[in-house]
Amino acid sequence: MSFYTSLSGLKGAQTDLSVISNNVANVGTVGFKKSRTEFGDLISSAPLQASGSIAGQGTRLKGIDQQFTQGAAESTDRTLDLMISGQGFFVTRGGVTGGQTAFTRNGSFNVNADRYVVNSTGGYLQVLPVDEVGKVTATGIDSSRPLQLPLTTGQPKSTTKLDLSVTLPSSAGLPASNPKFDVDNPYVFDRLDPDTYNQSTATTVYDAQGNALPATIYFTRTSLPDAVTGESSWDARLFVGNQEVDSNRLDGTSGPLELRFDSNGVMIVPDGEVSFGNVDTPLELDIKFGATTRQANAPFTRTSLSQDGFSAGKLDNVSVGSDGLVIATFSNGSTQPLGKLLLANFANPGGLRQLGDARWSVSGESGEAIVGEANSDGFGAIQSGSLERANVDITEELVALISAQRNFSANAKAIETANNMNQTIVNLRT
Repeated sequence: MSFYTSLSGLKGAQTDLSVISNNVANVGTVGFKKSRTEFGDLISSAPLQASGSIAGQGTRLKGIDQQFTQGAAESTDRTLDLMISGQGFFVTRGGVTGGQTAFTRNGSFNVNADRYVVNSTGGYLQVLPVDEVGKVTATGIDSSRPLQLPLTTGQPKSTTKLDLSVTLPSSAGLPASNPKFDVDNPYVFDRLDPDTYNQSTATTVYDAQGNALPATIYFTRTSLPDAVTGESSWDARLFVGNQEVDSNRLDGTSGPLELRFDSNGVMIVPDGEVSFGNVDTPLELDIKFGATTRQANAPFTRTSLSQDGFSAGKLDNVSVGSDGLVIATFSNGSTQPLGKLLLANFANPGGLRQLGDARWSVSGESGEAIVGEANSDGFGAIQSGSLERANVDITEELVALISAQRNFSANAKAIETANNMNQTIVNLRT
């Protein structure tokens, strides 16, 4: 019987060596979780046999348990290198519309030819849908979808507001008093004739399709300071491309916008935003002359000019927040939430079925997946630009390897000793 007792010890030590060797071999595998062998002793006894006279019959393998402890972080500075700091698994699927669902701690992801984010085995990283402000709109693993990066562009936005501040020279004359204009050749505004206006400033605005359009504002002095009030006025004309855009005046008429200044050069009209637009122009917008717009004894100066439109832009950057929200940034300065990483956890992670490449699938022992968002409900935070190394302590494994080797040698020695004893008995002579 001692042969089989020692044989069970040999098999146990051999299994222990295999598990330890596998741990050591995967010390460089991202997201790998080490395993540990669990053994139990074998006892066989009759009901009336005294407990003090029972000899064990060897050992048996109770199981190989996976150890889901946190691995060390390795900084990579790649946005799509992701690490879960805490509990949880990334969720991947074998295809765009379905396929095998797998769970992994390996956060090394790349972009395939169709702009989907995938891992090294081709699994599609799953995210939850979000609205325009990044709020999750549907939950559950059935609501998830593969993360796809926009091909080239975001959404364009037409210009609706234009903020402008200028300094107009108080010494400017009336273009109408130019000797060039007389009874036979009266004054008429012509944007192609610099003698018909005093100053101009230009910018770029955008229509609903994101097309860039040149916009120019021409300033024409229409009255000199009044002898009593000291007030003076200017006309501001807006052209988008070659088309003049009329202002909608308070009196219901349309045409150039009147700018009126008091004796100190402070603008008193208009006192807020003015709407510009007509049927023939590709957009309507509001122009607001800022508080720093004034008339002074100084050259014409454009103090500030801004507008809120932009064209469609190319993908410039992708970021992943600690809460798993994936945001795309475009060259035009706009941003777009793409989804929120779906994380999963299990009542018994050690019961997961290993698939290789640091991937697991659900089993009866693990229980169903519990899904949620990063940084909430017991799930860990996402670290972008980092990877989780294997949780293998190489020093600890080498010591365990020596111990397993000694166990194997000791059991082999026990078999040799039992064999010698049997041989001695066989050789006895009467």
